[in-house]
Amino acid sequence: MEINVLIDEDLEDCPEVSWFQSVAEQVLVAQGAGSDVELGLFIASQERVQELNKGYRGRDEPTDVLAFSAREEIGADLSSFVQPPDGVLHLGEVIISYPQAITQAEEHQHSIKKELAILIIHGMLHLLEYEHDEPELERQMAAREAEILSHIEGGLS
Repeated sequence: MEINVLIDEDLEDCPEVSWFQSVAEQVLVAQGAGSDVELGLFIASQERVQELNKGYRGRDEPTDVLAFSAREEIGADLSSFVQPPDGVLHLGEVIISYPQAITQAEEHQHSIKKELAILIIHGMLHLLEYEHDEPELERQMAAREAEILSHIEGGLS
């Protein structure tokens, strides 16, 4: 597994890159994604996430997590995806607003690490073709998020 983590400068008290990689690896293992998988995880400022939200989704507003699937861009799904020559499944990118995660952690009265894990799980499930645009799909995705979170909660205090 290759999990590339980038953290914007000037984000205070942000967990280490290794913590983010560990959480993402646990999500991939829980989803049975295999070892030849690559994704990017970008921990960003609220301004940067809002710019991306406006540029790619047409919404000029803050958001907590964005997911950009590499598979959607090439029009393939996971089951029929043709492996690139390097044999690695490139999933895409998950971008998280660290300031928004702090705000949401305070609102939900839990740790910032737990909130970050929730956002990582949510974004990665989008890369793995989960959606929540219909009530039943939303219930399925929320249940899977809770199940994965329960397996990794040990290091989230």
